[in-house]
Amino acid sequence: MWQKLLANAIRDPLELLSLLELDPKQLNHKHFNPRHFPLRVPRGYAAKMKKGDWNDPLLLQVLPLHAETNITDGFLQDPVNDHEAISGKGILQKYAGRALIITTGACAIHCRYCFRQNFPYSEHQASSHEWQSIITTLRADSSLHEVILSGGDPLTLSDQRLQSLCSQIADIPHITTLRFHTRLPIVLPERIDPAFIDWFSSLAIQKVIVIHTNHANELADDTQTALLQLHQAGALLLNQSVLLKGINDSAESLIHLSNTLLTQQVTPYYLHLLDKVQGAAHFDIKEEDALQIIEQMRTELPGYLVPKLVREISGKRSKTPIN
Repeated sequence: MWQKLLANAIRDPLELLSLLELDPKQLNHKHFNPRHFPLRVPRGYAAKMKKGDWNDPLLLQVLPLHAETNITDGFLQDPVNDHEAISGKGILQKYAGRALIITTGACAIHCRYCFRQNFPYSEHQASSHEWQSIITTLRADSSLHEVILSGGDPLTLSDQRLQSLCSQIADIPHITTLRFHTRLPIVLPERIDPAFIDWFSSLAIQKVIVIHTNHANELADDTQTALLQLHQAGALLLNQSVLLKGINDSAESLIHLSNTLLTQQVTPYYLHLLDKVQGAAHFDIKEEDALQIIEQMRTELPGYLVPKLVREISGKRSKTPIN
């Protein structure tokens, strides 16, 4: 079922605007459909958008605008320098003790601020028949204790392929934690079906799932069901958000998000300052404004609901806290 929903995602901006009862003429042709990173949004996610509202925080995350074509100083094609971290086909290594596997270039949704929208997946993503080479590399490096599955989104892979990879990783003695970076439990919660839970719960390794949600409107009964199942299957659930102008750049919005995450078994983890990818400058906010927001959150929330405000700086061996 979830595969059909994924394949039936909305790909035409005009179709999305029509579903939301928005007249594209009101945008004065500010929207467009870029070829290299086209619109893609699951219909269930679009159904959570408010009809008739150009400023809906979910719509603003996915609607391509001509502002993306502006060239802005300081914004780069590869803002986090992924290329320098490539240690083998399909493997990135930036941080001690951890390796990240580029499992796929596919995502269920195309977020307009994505820092990997220009990543050459065809060159650096390992195909399934090359995964054995990755397993050999991981097995040979006893300094590693955690493997991160990323992409793209690893949960776009079939159960068969994903289970095969995860089982081989779990069999490596020095790998104690398997982490998934995924947006699917939020944008396509149907992915967390009984077949997935069946094999996922049997994985004999510590499991961490880092979801990505930026606004409380993304969370509803369907996401709660999916996240509860993951929690009951033994996963530690964390959330990372990106601070985005006009979408969640207020303490009120982020406080609401943290409180809602708590009801869905998820702990707020990171609040990222925008990775400065070319074409996303219209989402950026000043660091001093971010600090004011996080300070207000600290005054109104218990510490465990306040995410760490961080920035990724190219070449650094860890995320950089913004105090």
